[in-house]
Amino acid sequence: MHAPVLVLKDSLKRESGSKVHHANIQASKAVADIIRTTLGPRSMLKMLLDAGGGIVVTNDGNAILRELDLAHPAAKSMIELSRTQDEEVGDGTTSVIVLAGEMLHVAEAFIDKNYHPTVICRAYNQALEDAIAVLDKIAVSVDVNDHSNGHMLIMAGAAMLGLVKSCIATKFTSHFGDLIADLAIDATMAVGVDLGQGLREVDIKKYIKVEKVPGGQLEDSRVLKGVMFNKDIVAPGKMRRKILNPRIVLLDCPLEYKKGENQTNAELLKEEDWGVLLKLEEEYIENLCAQILKFKPDLVITEKGLSDLACHFFSKAGVSAIRRLRKTDNNRIARACGAVVVNRPDELQESDVGTGAGHFEVRKIGDEFFSFIEECKNPKACTVLLRGASKDLLNEVERNLQDAMSVSRNIIKNPKLVPGGGASELTVSATLKQKSSSIEGIEKWPYEAAAIAFEAIPRTLAQNCGVNVIRTMTALQGKHANGENPWIGIDGITGAIVDMQEKRIWDAYNVKAQTFKTAIEAACMLLRIDDIVSGIKKKQAPGAGQAQSKPKIEEEGDADNEQMLPE
Repeated sequence: MHAPVLVLKDSLKRESGSKVHHANIQASKAVADIIRTTLGPRSMLKMLLDAGGGIVVTNDGNAILRELDLAHPAAKSMIELSRTQDEEVGDGTTSVIVLAGEMLHVAEAFIDKNYHPTVICRAYNQALEDAIAVLDKIAVSVDVNDHSNGHMLIMAGAAMLGLVKSCIATKFTSHFGDLIADLAIDATMAVGVDLGQGLREVDIKKYIKVEKVPGGQLEDSRVLKGVMFNKDIVAPGKMRRKILNPRIVLLDCPLEYKKGENQTNAELLKEEDWGVLLKLEEEYIENLCAQILKFKPDLVITEKGLSDLACHFFSKAGVSAIRRLRKTDNNRIARACGAVVVNRPDELQESDVGTGAGHFEVRKIGDEFFSFIEECKNPKACTVLLRGASKDLLNEVERNLQDAMSVSRNIIKNPKLVPGGGASELTVSATLKQKSSSIEGIEKWPYEAAAIAFEAIPRTLAQNCGVNVIRTMTALQGKHANGENPWIGIDGITGAIVDMQEKRIWDAYNVKAQTFKTAIEAACMLLRIDDIVSGIKKKQAPGAGQAQSKPKIEEEGDADNEQMLPE
């Protein structure tokens, strides 16, 4: 006999073969089970303690998984899924995980029977293509841009409201029904920009600011036709706090005396020279202000500092000034009132002055001052003002609002709807089941299993509203099996079987498509892992772990090797 050959170091742990598949599947199922109860209108909330000791109360799949610290590598990649989904389409973060977990769960049986993972993946990818085809078939287009005839607009408006509402129905704020939906639709409609060729670009991140102000009640939340920011004017008492139809000048340069780039020493021999120097500084600032005041602005906003002297000149001319504003806020104001942010006061032109705002006002909310620039004509940026009882509540409302805005953005960009309430999944499932009989060879079984896996979504909805799951599911499958009405699904609140079109429960087409794609591709990726080698050590820095026993002398070779840094 030959002596056994050691290839890997002792410190490495290696698992391979079906053991790994089982471990990965268990891990993914565990992740899916964590957030399974947060799917649907009757969803539970999760309370998480984050690293700082703060609490997060939410049922947004992505927010929950973001806070979890997991050990298992497969589980970590599941978390990435919901993050991708959140960045890509903003909604459906929970369904992605539930679906992927289910896909892996049905694959487990095949792995036990020694199916090769690539066979399963091939069947899954086939199923994915067919599923997307089914979605295309049952999708309904709505016309969002058709403002010409009133009736159609109401339909599109209603469809959009219904869509956003069914997105939020599963969230915590569903009690405030239309409120959040209206906020989201108003905000996204306001900032939409036509790119021509019927395309609309909606940039939620840049041009919609959500300001959370604790206090008041949720019903006080609204979308401002303009912007607000948490700043007061520079000299309260001297400057006006309320201006009608203000002319706004936006700068991003300091209005104070320029200090030299490098340190300069000036030797003064006569005392008068000192006076001359000071006079120069004053004149420099006076010039700056004169250049700005030439345009008779009512409000000057700068991103940088504003000296006392400049402040004096402005207040003398009756101009209000605000300083040290965030760059993002400045861009938003520019979009809202039609001004241009100017870098140097001497380059100001009449066209750079913003005249689109209806009025400027500083109000006190709680114990802070907020500046409002409101009633803009055709604003291309807006602020959503959220009020609420506590910080936790506001954070959750903000997360829901983000989801709602993403959904309304999706529908503006790609105005197609599919039925919600598990109906699309059931239709896909029924169609795939029929197709599976025509598939030849060994791939037929995994294909059929994938078809059954799609039922995880309606099944979870039924579980969460506490009806008899088996009865409901069989009834639904029966209704879908003959394929007469693809719109039959579960009413997530009562658990009754209803027609989604009457109930106005919709989903955006690209959210659904993205959910299916992400879930199946992830399941395939995890199935193809057949080896996990763990315990790979980085070169250890001196003083860490075992390195204490013998001092490590740096050789020339690894002096510039980055791996010396401790993890």
